[in-house]
Formats: sequence, C-alpha cells, structure tokens
Amino acid sequence: MEVKEIKDKEIWEDFFARCEEKTFLQSWNWGEFQERIGSASGGKIWRLGVYEENNGGLSSVALAVKIVAKRGTFLLIQHVVGFSEVLSNELKKIAKEEKCDFIRVVPLSKQNEENKKMFKKLGFKEAAMHANAYEATWKLDITPVEDELLKNMRKTTKYLIKQAEKNPDIAIEKSADFAEAETYLKLNGEVAKRQKFTPFSDNFIKKEFEAFSADGQAMWIFGKYKGEIAAGALVIFWSGIGFYHQAASLAKYAKFSIPYLLQWEAIKEAKRRDCKVYDFWGYIDPKVQPNHPWAGPTLFKMGFGGRAYEYIKTQDLPLSKKYWLTYIFEKIRKIKRGL
Repeated sequence: MEVKEIKDKEIWEDFFARCEEKTFLQSWNWGEFQERIGSASGGKIWRLGVYEENNGGLSSVALAVKIVAKRGTFLLIQHVVGFSEVLSNELKKIAKEEKCDFIRVVPLSKQNEENKKMFKKLGFKEAAMHANAYEATWKLDITPVEDELLKNMRKTTKYLIKQAEKNPDIAIEKSADFAEAETYLKLNGEVAKRQKFTPFSDNFIKKEFEAFSADGQAMWIFGKYKGEIAAGALVIFWSGIGFYHQAASLAKYAKFSIPYLLQWEAIKEAKRRDCKVYDFWGYIDPKVQPNHPWAGPTLFKMGFGGRAYEYIKTQDLPLSKKYWLTYIFEKIRKIKRGL
C-alpha cells in the first residue's frame, strides 16, 4: 500500500461515484472551498489516495485540511471513507511537518467494536466534542415515485405539506444565483439572534455556495409567505445525494408549516437531479436525548421517512501536550451547550 497526492479531479470524483457511504465533505469542491476560506486553514489541504501496490488500484482517499485555531493547530479529516494504518501514518508525517498538535478524524465507519478497536490500536481517542460534521444522520431513499414517498411519511408531515401546498399565500422559490446569498444570510442572522447561537460566518456560507455552484451542485430554496421570506435552505447535490446542509426559518410563520413544504420541494429537486438518497444532515435519537438541541429538528426530519445511520465518534490523535488544553476546553463547551 502506498499513499500519493491526487491532482486529478476526475480520478477523485470517480472514486466516490463507486462509494455508497460518502458526503460532500470529501468532495473535490469541498477541498476547493477549504482553500478559498484560507483564514481558518491557511489554504493548506491534501488530497490523499491509498493505492494497492499489486494492482495500483485506488482503495481509499482522504481530504485533509490544516486548521489553525487559538486552541491549537490540527489536521481535520471529515467523513473519511476506509481509514487505515497506512493513511494514519501518512497523516502523522504531514502533521509533524506542519507542527500540528493533533489529528482529528470524523470517520464514516459503522459504530461497532471492530472499528473502535482499530482506532484505539492506532493511538486515537474519542474527541471531547464532535467536529462540524455529523456522527449520525437521517437518510431517505428517494428512488420510489413521489406518491410512494408521500405514503411513507408520517401522517402529520404529509398533512402539513398538503395544507401548505393549498395555501395561496405560500410560495417556494429556487435559485442558483450567488446574489441570493444575501437573502439567506439576513434570514440566518435573524434566527441566530433569536435562538442565541453563533452561525457559520457570512464568508463561510458564501464561499461554500460559490465552490459548489460552479459545477451546478448548489441551490438556494426559499419559502415565502405573502412575498416575505419565511424559511430558507442551502442544498448541496453531489454524487447522487442531496444534502440538506444549511437551513433557517422564522418563528412568526411557524403555524403555516412552510419548512415542511420547502423540505418536500428539496427532495423532489434531488429526484429531478437523479439523486438516489436525500441526507437530512445530522441526527440524534430524540427518545434517548429528548432535551438535546437537535431533538426537535430530528423529529421534523424523521417525519419524511427514512432511517438513522450511526458512525464511530470523532477520533483524535494527540501529538503534543497542547492537545489536552483543547480537550478540556471542548469538554466544558459541550457541557455548556447541553450536547
């Protein structure tokens, strides 16, 4: 097995076309996005491919990003497919050269004892707090016809969609126009202020849209009530999957159930683009953690049908004593956020 940097976009994307488990956080354009935001990563990324020595075949890939933060410098590898010892060793070499305090991996590996033991054997430990990527999600197979998808929804969800469709004051608008970023950011800012959370920066969201819209992989979807924006979402369409990545809605329009219709339109758009799966982006079990901040949003997602997918928790490989300051800081932050 040997590790090489991949410079060819087609080779990279073709590998993921053959993968069932994947998210756009390992896509070529996510790497382009990471280079553009620069201030957080220094613009340094590595697209690594693990090749079989005998036949030269590509067995796994990993997009690694250097993050420079107050709490430490580290390599971040989100939603990696097929993590291995040879890949771990290559990442350690890069981390040493870049003077990183730790390596953080968010694997798309099934949550089982075998995978847990593999990471432990490689020196990793469970992170105090997950990265900006889910460790579990809710996915829907969208290959059935629309009537079948509606039939499989929770009765309440289907009813609310139908009611919103009948309401002449409600309209859904879609756009691939970069200028609509300002519309979404205004909405997102209002929601963040009301709910008292720190959203992704304006620059982050703009650059994300910019990176994926270049290949027609990003769309704004807005729900309006009497011409006023009531809900909005940024949906990414990549490698046969639609991702519900960014979303916000105003509480004063909650009784009109506009987010339900918006979500249904996003699912239908994914079908039109020949996607096979719709990823609702993030899940926690509301029965196990009813007070978790994601409990309500998860119940909303579950109403559309689908099932949960759970993966190994975020894994850290400490490389310096400074890592433990990060660990303590994140442990405290996790408790404060009720996560």
